[in-house]
Amino acid sequence: MAGVVMHLHEIDRRNLPEVGGKAANLGELLRAGFPVPEGFCITTEAYRRFIETSEDMKRFFDSLDRLRPGQLEDVRIMGRQIRDHLQSLPIPADLEAEIIGAWEQSGQEHAYAVRSSATAEDLPTASFAGQQDTILNVQGAARLLEAVKRCWASLFTDRAILYRIKNGFAHRTVFLSVMVQKMVMSEVSGILFTADPVSGHRGTISIEAGFGLGEALVSGIVSADLYQVRNGEIVKKQISEKNKVILPARNGGMEVVELSPELGRKQALSDEQILKLAELGKKIECHCGAAQDIEWGLSGDRFFVLQSRPITTLFPLPPHLDGRLRVFCSFGHTQMMTDAMKPLALSVWRTLMPLGRRSGDSRGRMLVEAGGRLYFDPTELMYWKVFRKGLPRSLKSNDELMSDALSRFLAREDFLKEAALYRASKCKMIPLIGIFYFSMLKGYPRLIKTMFSKNLQDVARRAEAAVEKAVARCQNEIFSVNGPERIKRIRARIANWISFYGRELAPGLLAAFVAQRMLLHLGKKWLGEDQAEKIAALNKSLPGNVTSEMGLMIGDLADLLRPYPQLAAYLDRAEDRTFYEGLVLFPGGSEFKKELHRFMERYGMRCPGEIDLTRKRWRESPTMLVPSILSHMRSNEPGEHRKKFNRGKKEAEEAAQEILACLRKKRGGYLKRKWISRLIAVYRNLMGLRELPKYMIIRCFDHYRQAILEEGRFLRERGTIEHEEDLFYLTLDEIIALLENRLEDVARLIAMRKQEFARYEKMTPPRVMTSEGEVITGRRSGVQVPPGALSGIPVSPGLAEGYVKVVRNLEEGNLEKGDILVAPYTDPGWTPLFHSARALIMEAGGLMTHGSVVAREYGIPAVVGIDRATERLKDGQFVRVDGTQGVVEILEQPAKI
Repeated sequence: MAGVVMHLHEIDRRNLPEVGGKAANLGELLRAGFPVPEGFCITTEAYRRFIETSEDMKRFFDSLDRLRPGQLEDVRIMGRQIRDHLQSLPIPADLEAEIIGAWEQSGQEHAYAVRSSATAEDLPTASFAGQQDTILNVQGAARLLEAVKRCWASLFTDRAILYRIKNGFAHRTVFLSVMVQKMVMSEVSGILFTADPVSGHRGTISIEAGFGLGEALVSGIVSADLYQVRNGEIVKKQISEKNKVILPARNGGMEVVELSPELGRKQALSDEQILKLAELGKKIECHCGAAQDIEWGLSGDRFFVLQSRPITTLFPLPPHLDGRLRVFCSFGHTQMMTDAMKPLALSVWRTLMPLGRRSGDSRGRMLVEAGGRLYFDPTELMYWKVFRKGLPRSLKSNDELMSDALSRFLAREDFLKEAALYRASKCKMIPLIGIFYFSMLKGYPRLIKTMFSKNLQDVARRAEAAVEKAVARCQNEIFSVNGPERIKRIRARIANWISFYGRELAPGLLAAFVAQRMLLHLGKKWLGEDQAEKIAALNKSLPGNVTSEMGLMIGDLADLLRPYPQLAAYLDRAEDRTFYEGLVLFPGGSEFKKELHRFMERYGMRCPGEIDLTRKRWRESPTMLVPSILSHMRSNEPGEHRKKFNRGKKEAEEAAQEILACLRKKRGGYLKRKWISRLIAVYRNLMGLRELPKYMIIRCFDHYRQAILEEGRFLRERGTIEHEEDLFYLTLDEIIALLENRLEDVARLIAMRKQEFARYEKMTPPRVMTSEGEVITGRRSGVQVPPGALSGIPVSPGLAEGYVKVVRNLEEGNLEKGDILVAPYTDPGWTPLFHSARALIMEAGGLMTHGSVVAREYGIPAVVGIDRATERLKDGQFVRVDGTQGVVEILEQPAKI
């Protein structure tokens, strides 16, 4: 039978299955010459053989498999039962003999640190930090064996069980080894991060240090000194009062000792030691190839590495950075979809956005990928003062926090120095800037022509007709061929989108936005601030808005469902596979099916997060739409949605008449009335087009998706890939190469991309970050916030109170009448929920993003830009939403039952 002990100097990363992540990392560092304490490792085989002596572990594992993250009390009870059971079992005699033999060989006279090392611990994608036990200053054979059992049992602490559940690790497949190392009697110890874990700055080394053993810091008994080092210089020192210290006890274990105030206020490490430790940390990071979280101890004048693991919480940087200081702005926040996207979706958007595209390149360089998201890189443009002022200003209506964060970065001295340094880059940008301004000047005559068009409805009809024609042409082109030629056509059509937009859609939309800006400006100037609500009312029930029309059709479906409770009950439990067949089995089902088909023909290509073409559409998964229909039915009266829309239309018309009547009394009233009347006409007739470009893109995306899935089925049948959806993990260029038999080892590539995507899904993307990894946080200026209230950006005026309903995806969208909708973001796929919500709270967004515009149109208060709103607010809380001031108050009211 194979031995169960390996000496630490024999171990490297290849031994991870036998010794776990912690031991594999330390063995690798020891072999590379880093100062790691000597010792040995009791392998995962010993753990397997130990738990196999139990007749109850299969039952325990079955129970663990049924637990869910929210079952905290069940986890606590189950964890305690398993730990007690394992610690009551004897270690098999052969295992005990081998462990004691290794201990005797290492030296019975030493004290030892006994540390757990799990196979799913200290990995590049999951750290498992603090999940299992460490026992320090272990002396003697009996205590060693007891410590080993305690480590094995610690695989079932409450936090370890919950961590595995939340991160998708099967309890049966995670195994534990135990490291036994000679104890370092540290005078000073702590933690070193080779990148700042708070800001993300990759060039900032952060060190926490305290006296004695590191357990005082880990357990929170004392506050540590904080030192930060950048470019070989100490840039920050924060000395804390360290009133306690943990020291090794004489007969084993540890003891807490009080420190004198004088010693407690002393700097734990000298400046020379800080720089020496920082240098050691950077060498370890260089060897490991990733930012590290390192536990260290100082004994005498020598530093020891006690643990080193990757920092898994850092948001990834875009690849292929050129060494310049760059700034990246989140594309997802501006598009109201901050979820991670698969490689195919990312490549589609980089193809669609041509900024910075080089000759022969299918993708723009100013849109880059990081953490499964897209980021806009405006750095070269920001070397020009006019853009440094203009871009933050234009971003403000989309995301005020992003605008502020970008402004803060652009005002930094280090960036301004770099902007002055790269004058050659400025010269390279002149052609792009020239094209930008030339296209603007070229568009002015068309803008003026549209603004003064005698038939504004005809302008809207022409835009709609152009979209229908383009979508039909798209469908004909890509379904008339197959193989690599089909994907090449898709790529070409995507790349030509911007030119189509500028030619067919921009004139009407630009005129509407110009009219809106002028109405806001001139309205305040000529009518005063108190008339701002009348200007805002012009936004209600705009004609020609495809998203509003979709919401009305949802209401019609809900009304059709009302008389048939059996049909409604079926919808609540229906499955996609048999959805349509089951409808006709109930009274009213045939008519409902007919109307639903009509809805799907027009809007079935939509879904939440629809800018990601790899996501299933409503047509493919109709059950996604069911919560919205049922929610509307429960929270609205019959026909209420149509009445509300007509009422909004009437209110807009009345607001327009009141504005014009007020102007009649002003000096120069005749001319002012004529001009404002024209602006209102342009705004009301053309602003409904704002949803048309995205509607066209999503319709084309639906065709691209179906065509790519057809190619996926062909490749699956040929045995090239396992599932047709595997193509979602490749870029457009890679799919072409695969169809042309030019892409090698595709199975490995897809498997790697799936692992990456699973990691990116769990990450929260920053709005703005730099090429140094620093996350820059914006601030909102303005309003006084009551204690305990949440502050955001006011985007739709009004005041509403109600119960919180947190909805992270549309399938959770069972709103009841009067609920306050709290969401990470909303795009057109979320529109069906707006009829049921009393108010809206979002994590992302700005004045002109989708949810804000729809909230104003529906007349419900809305506050956006509240970070982690879906975590900070809980279902059933009673809140007041002030959409005028941008404040959400949690009220003292009995929770919803």
